[in-house]
Amino acid sequence: MQVRSAAPRADGDDPPGSRWPGSRRLGAILPGRAARAAVDALALGLALAIATVLRHDGDLAESHLNEVLALAAVAAVVHTLVGLRFGLYTGRWSYGCFEEIAALAKTAAVTTPVLFVLDTLLGRLVPRSAIIASGLIALVLAAGVRYAVRLARDQRLRPSPEHGGRVVVMGAGEGAAQVVRAMLRNPGSPYVPVALLDDDPAKRTLRVMGVPVAGNRHAMASVISRYEADVVLIAIPSAGADLVRELTDLALPSGVEVKVVPPVVELFGRTVSVDDIRPVSHADLLGRREIGLDLRAIAGHLTGKRVLVTGAGGSIGSELCRQLVRFAPASLVMLDRDESGLHAVQLSMDGRGLLDDRNLVVADIRDQQRLDEVFAEHQPQVVFHAAALKHLPLLEMHPSEALKTNILGTYQILRTALRHGVERLVNISTDKAAAPGSVLGYSKRITERLTAAADEAGSGTYCSVRFGNVLGSRGSVLTAFAAQVEAGGPITVTHPEVSRFFMTVQEAVRLVVQAGALDSRGEVLVLDMGEPVRIADVARRLADAAERPISIVYTGLRPGEKMHESLFGEHESDRRPNHPLISQVPVPPLDGAALSLLDPTATRSELIAVMRWLAESPALSVARQYLKAS
Repeated sequence: MQVRSAAPRADGDDPPGSRWPGSRRLGAILPGRAARAAVDALALGLALAIATVLRHDGDLAESHLNEVLALAAVAAVVHTLVGLRFGLYTGRWSYGCFEEIAALAKTAAVTTPVLFVLDTLLGRLVPRSAIIASGLIALVLAAGVRYAVRLARDQRLRPSPEHGGRVVVMGAGEGAAQVVRAMLRNPGSPYVPVALLDDDPAKRTLRVMGVPVAGNRHAMASVISRYEADVVLIAIPSAGADLVRELTDLALPSGVEVKVVPPVVELFGRTVSVDDIRPVSHADLLGRREIGLDLRAIAGHLTGKRVLVTGAGGSIGSELCRQLVRFAPASLVMLDRDESGLHAVQLSMDGRGLLDDRNLVVADIRDQQRLDEVFAEHQPQVVFHAAALKHLPLLEMHPSEALKTNILGTYQILRTALRHGVERLVNISTDKAAAPGSVLGYSKRITERLTAAADEAGSGTYCSVRFGNVLGSRGSVLTAFAAQVEAGGPITVTHPEVSRFFMTVQEAVRLVVQAGALDSRGEVLVLDMGEPVRIADVARRLADAAERPISIVYTGLRPGEKMHESLFGEHESDRRPNHPLISQVPVPPLDGAALSLLDPTATRSELIAVMRWLAESPALSVARQYLKAS
């Protein structure tokens, strides 16, 4: 089948159906640097003529226009040379932007006195007052031309409401302004903003590129109806989960789609774009909030350093790698025993996934000889230890695996780090270690104590970071619930009142990176997880959002599970000396020699009893030479 191509349009022709005929031609005339200089020269010449005629009360005979033209030619040369000096015609800025207008004002401010002197040397061709007035008039004319071209260009790029979803944007701050500009400057945008909502009374008369603020959040339903909107966009990158839930609940009765821009933690300082707009996720509803970082402190201990991450193929480890690389370490060594996990993290970071980098290390933290080889080759200065077994029910059945990986594996990482002079080590722990009541909790509490002992033994800084459930990680409750919904249900919940702390993986890792930069001596750094969330409420939200009816079944608490988790043990206090979202809790050290009491061949009940005793026993001071021994 042959398709006849459309006749080519001449340069500057308007696209078919253009709402602003001639705007494309106007926008194409002026972008050239020579054209800009010529327009400014014409504006200055016209300004001189206008000012001179006005000075002579409109008497053209008295104005001596031939002398005005002579001075205008001189003025054009001066203005162009000064403009070049200030970067006005060097392509430094986009046409009509604020920076270019500022440069235009500087050019006018310098051109006017120079022209004043030259006019005197040439015999006073025009009145002096006309020269002063012409500078102001020329500035207005040149800026006006730029505004007209910018407006024509924006109108040409503006998408038609007939071809995109009509959007009510919640928020009128900088994030909302960025996304409104992105939508209105993209002819192919699937969204067209028609109104803004903001709770700030000072913004009631505000317009962003012509889009008005039509009310506050409580006027959402009426604004949606008045503007016939199809979508509500929550354009507040700093919005927390509570605000996202509230705004979503306000929008849903109107039958519109609810979308959101990413939180600050995901944007990492870049500008919001149309491509960032996405549906509200359950992570947005549960674990989203703004987290401020001390970038200078973080950069001080990461930039230019050799960094190693264990468990790099897992949910926490892979996100750690993605965030750490932004701080330009000298090298980033990613260690995991799961080769598929390493392939996935490399693919997510460089888009290649060729597995051809020596910094991708296949190794098991249970293998001491292999760890020595890795540390000897890469000489890490900073270590983030994220490798661990974490599924509570499985570890209750197989406590010897918790011993081998979580306890002995961590102990071997600590000993190896001390022998190779690692400056800083961060051990990833869990809220199950606070007042532990399960094999997972016992094993992670022991690792916190071993880390405190390693800090005593060496000259570096060794600490643990404790936090709760991570949304979106492999095996997380949301992932399990989503799979159950996909399969048609039911959603299984252990108990109607059970609650857990939630945080997105990006937020958790962001705080882990910050915690690693704090001044800490063997402490456990406890991340502020916000308020706990009832698991039944999460299940109900997922069930309500499903396309078909989904039932919820309560199965009862499993062995080792608690009704409510805590971030602090019975004798631990919430002290935050360095960061408002990170508590620093002293940990009684545990000498590694005590691990000889743990026998993986013992019966399940005997092994768990010894784990419990080691997790709860008094401080056992560490022998410096023991940890450094091979």
